[in-house]
Amino acid sequence: MDNHKGRHSFEILYVVGILAISFSSIFVRWSNAEVSVVAMYRLYLTNLLMLPLVWKYRRTLFGLTSRQWLLLCLSGVMLGLHFLLWMSSLRLTTVASSTVILTLEPILIAIGSYWLFGAKTNRMMVLGMAIAVIGSIAIGSGDFGLSSSALLGDGLSLLGTIAVAVHMLIGKHLRESLSAFVYNFWVFAIAASSLAVYNLFQGYSFGGYAPREWGIFLLLAIVPTLFGHYLFNWLLKYMSASSVSMAVLGEPVFSTILAYFLLKESLTALQLIAGLFILAGVWIFIRYGQDKPHGQKSKQVAIAAKRPKAS
Repeated sequence: MDNHKGRHSFEILYVVGILAISFSSIFVRWSNAEVSVVAMYRLYLTNLLMLPLVWKYRRTLFGLTSRQWLLLCLSGVMLGLHFLLWMSSLRLTTVASSTVILTLEPILIAIGSYWLFGAKTNRMMVLGMAIAVIGSIAIGSGDFGLSSSALLGDGLSLLGTIAVAVHMLIGKHLRESLSAFVYNFWVFAIAASSLAVYNLFQGYSFGGYAPREWGIFLLLAIVPTLFGHYLFNWLLKYMSASSVSMAVLGEPVFSTILAYFLLKESLTALQLIAGLFILAGVWIFIRYGQDKPHGQKSKQVAIAAKRPKAS
């Protein structure tokens, strides 16, 4: 009975996590600040919320090798680039198109894992990739019919997905020797600082924002980051990696529903069909790359399930 209650509690938290990350695109669309400023303060405020635990990890936080610092910097810059590109896409295309393209992340990570680590794939996983790619092309062609800016938004979302996939591949290597807290703390700080440099060169203001904007910055740090990605990292202790990785399919669904009610966005028939193709393709890919019967984790799914900062 207790096990059943515990499992039910984890399932509720899982849904809470999906809902939390789904609000990310809504908050970005609500903000009037430059997307790079929004991303910068989201990450800096997340670091601020993590400060109470710094003393606990003080030795490992600063006892890093030069190679680890180099990889952390590269991972952080790629995460900052992801936020810059993906959030920019939300100003040009629909929430549905932007977030559904983001679900290609596990597939891009698998491709990178194949080239870098020799990770294995099977025919069903390749089939899933093919279906998802067809859906992506269909979304692009459909948005091109709407406007050139929508197509540009799709392209930015895809580039942002590539950036976060590179970030995750580097993270896979670093997480073998660093705790989740140490890795996330420094990556968030470096990503935020790289965005700060970008904002400085662009001449964007670092202050003078209305209380409403600061509220949005804080909501982005708390809701999709802490109650979303950090919650998923915690759930990995109690749920399989393949189950947690399925959250990537829930985000565009809930984001689209939220966008319909909160942003008054509607879906075209082509967007709906293409989105279903992508979701089906990614589902097939994850389903046939999930935990093996004897308990070993699939490399691809294990990586995909550890996404602390995608959306």
